[in-house]
Amino acid sequence: MPVTIVLAEDHAVVRQGIRALLEREPDLSVVGEAADGLEAVDLVERTQPDVLLLDLTMPGLGGLDVALRVTRRSPRTRIVILSMHANEAFVVQALRNGAAAYVLKESSGTELVRAIREVLTGRRYLSPPLSDRAVEAYVARACETKGDLYASLTNRERQVLHLAAEGLSNPAIAERLGIGSRTAETHRAHVMKKLGLRNRRDLILYALRRGLISAEPDGSPSSAK
Repeated sequence: MPVTIVLAEDHAVVRQGIRALLEREPDLSVVGEAADGLEAVDLVERTQPDVLLLDLTMPGLGGLDVALRVTRRSPRTRIVILSMHANEAFVVQALRNGAAAYVLKESSGTELVRAIREVLTGRRYLSPPLSDRAVEAYVARACETKGDLYASLTNRERQVLHLAAEGLSNPAIAERLGIGSRTAETHRAHVMKKLGLRNRRDLILYALRRGLISAEPDGSPSSAK
């Protein structure tokens, strides 16, 4: 039986390239694609693939939160994160949320396939220059500091944070999530208060630091994210 893979990446050209790469391997089969975090969760729930190949920065719902939901709803699915962030903070959070591998986007196709094969055997895989030792050192340092405020947000508040950082208004957020505009406004207020944010600029900068959205080369938030 071939290994089934769901590919979650919001850029169509990148997604097509990765699919072509994977399908050169006779035992790997891409059974679904998603361009949105919420879509990725639903697709995994429906198809129960062996592997979810997941971009860290996704519209709708970030890769870290997608990983957390998939871990709960499809525990047999092994999660391989694709990311441009060579940062121990992102790696640690990804592993905590259930990812089994963290592959940098600058990696070769051979390395990506290797990561998939490693997680299928139950092992963890981290792209060089990341290492288990560096990640463990980061965890040790993090344990000495106060808890992450992001962890205090509810799932709905995280969705609202992500969509607000993408530039959606309260009515647009409400429509996207199927809730009332007043409810969306309330969730947004709770997010601002819990994270100590004063205005939309603070919210966007926070989302950029967390890797929830990406920036254009000039440093401005990417509207595609």
